[in-house]
Amino acid sequence: MRYALIGCGRVSHNHIAAALDNGLEIVALCDLEIENAASLRDKFALPDSLPLFADYHEMLRVCQPELVAVATFSGTHADIAVDCIEAGCHVIIEKPIALSLADADRIIEAEKRMGVKVCANHQNRFNAAVQQMRAARRAGRFGKILYGTTAIRWSRDEAYYRSADWRGTWAQDGGTLMNQCIHAIDLLRWMLGNDVAEVVGMTDNLMHPYIEGEDFGLALLRFANGSYGVIEGSVNTFGGDWEETLTLFGEKGMAKLGGTCVNRVDAWRFADGDAAESQEVENCGENPPNVYGFGHKSLYADMISAICDDRKPYVDSAAGRRALETVLAIYRSAADGKPVKLPLPDCASTDFEGRFDGNVHS
Repeated sequence: MRYALIGCGRVSHNHIAAALDNGLEIVALCDLEIENAASLRDKFALPDSLPLFADYHEMLRVCQPELVAVATFSGTHADIAVDCIEAGCHVIIEKPIALSLADADRIIEAEKRMGVKVCANHQNRFNAAVQQMRAARRAGRFGKILYGTTAIRWSRDEAYYRSADWRGTWAQDGGTLMNQCIHAIDLLRWMLGNDVAEVVGMTDNLMHPYIEGEDFGLALLRFANGSYGVIEGSVNTFGGDWEETLTLFGEKGMAKLGGTCVNRVDAWRFADGDAAESQEVENCGENPPNVYGFGHKSLYADMISAICDDRKPYVDSAAGRRALETVLAIYRSAADGKPVKLPLPDCASTDFEGRFDGNVHS
């Protein structure tokens, strides 16, 4: 299958590694800074003859890939994805799928119209620990789910935000909930049943006055099935990335996933389980080198299978839209100072421009 990558920045190494591991034929790399594409080509010892492009329209026309991954900055995801779809390509879109619900809907409409597959790149769904929790959830081992929590306690310094002028902006990135926390928010909504009825959120910019978005957020989600979700997201953790956790509490069991990126089982307690099972499950953890984890390889494998078997990807475009909607609902609640009912009317990250202008904290 002919594959091309658009966007050769921070996460691009995971995409190319996944493409190679899955036997894709890499036909082009594209980046506005052609040097980034050249560096990526050299790092993976790809052929010197591999075409490099600064213009993705030219790349689509010349190379005609079948599958394209979009790993550019977030504000460009929708336009590039729609152009790729309308060129007849299947598309993997890095998170978030878009920065507005209208743009997410444009992607979904184009996908249906063109008859292609679109995958939202929420790779942590494929973590071994996450799959263990999902299997227990589907088997009914938790009984009635009472609530779930997720905490993303990471650190991003000024050098990170200064490394690219789009970082932390409402038009091209959003804040920490949209960028760093959306994977965990996707997992929480997925595990608790997807149908969120109401959101209460609070956000702030506590330590990063040079960015437009939030560096800290809290939210309470009420689900239609009667369960609740609690979200804590921060890039202010002293000493670097500490943890990303996901915990489910049910009437007949509880489980906690931890590690830097929900990559291990920290607790596993069920009425129908025993100590031996708990020990076995807790030993299934992974040790990824960074917060991106190992999920890209499995996500790519599933996308290839979805294309070949003509089925939905495991993480489809609707899942990407739901994660986006959750973040935007938190932003709306925090900005308006009141609960927000879902489904959320059209909303975009740019609706919150100026939200933290002049923030001063002692």
